[in-house]
Amino acid sequence: MTPMLTERLVLRNWTDDDRALFHRINADERVMEFFPFRRDRQQSDTVLDQLRAGIAERGFGFCAAELRRTGACIGFVGLHETVPVPHLPKGTVEIGWRLAPEFWGQGYVTEAARAWLAFGFERLGLAEIVSFAVWNNRRSIAVMERIGMTADPARDFDHPSVPDTHPHLKRHVFYRLRREEWRG
Repeated sequence: MTPMLTERLVLRNWTDDDRALFHRINADERVMEFFPFRRDRQQSDTVLDQLRAGIAERGFGFCAAELRRTGACIGFVGLHETVPVPHLPKGTVEIGWRLAPEFWGQGYVTEAARAWLAFGFERLGLAEIVSFAVWNNRRSIAVMERIGMTADPARDFDHPSVPDTHPHLKRHVFYRLRREEWRG
C-alpha cells in the first residue's frame, strides 16, 4: 500500500520494527478492556503477519499509525472486512482502531479515521462503512459519533466470538455511515 499522510500521521503497512508495540497494545489491560482475550508475543506476531499480508494484497486493512514528527508507531487505525457477525453480509467493511494508552485523547484516531473514510468511499467506492463496539465502550463510541457515524440499534448484536465466560462483553452496539451521508 502507498502510505497515507494526515496532518500528524503516516498510515502505512506494518514493519518488523512495529512488533513490540503491536504486542504491547494487544496485551495491555487498558487497551484490551473490552476484549475477552490478551495476546502473547507469538500470537501478536502471527496477527501482525496476517494484517501485513492482507494490506499488501488489498491495499488497506488495520494499518500502522505512525507519528510524522517522530516516526513512532502508536497503534493502528484502518478499514477491514468484518469477521463473521450476525446480519452482516460477507464483504462488509468496518473501521477500527487500537492505540497505546499514552496516545489516547489527542485526536489521533479521529484524524486517521477521517482519512480512512475518505479512502473507503472515494477510492474503494464503498456504499457503507460500519463499526461496532461493546455497549459501554464510551471512548470508541465517541469516536464513531465524531466521525459522523450514526447508531443503528436495530442492528445491535451479541458478538458470537465472545465466550459465555464474558457476558458483559457480548452486547455490541452497531454504527454505520453511508457514502451519501458522508458526502453531505
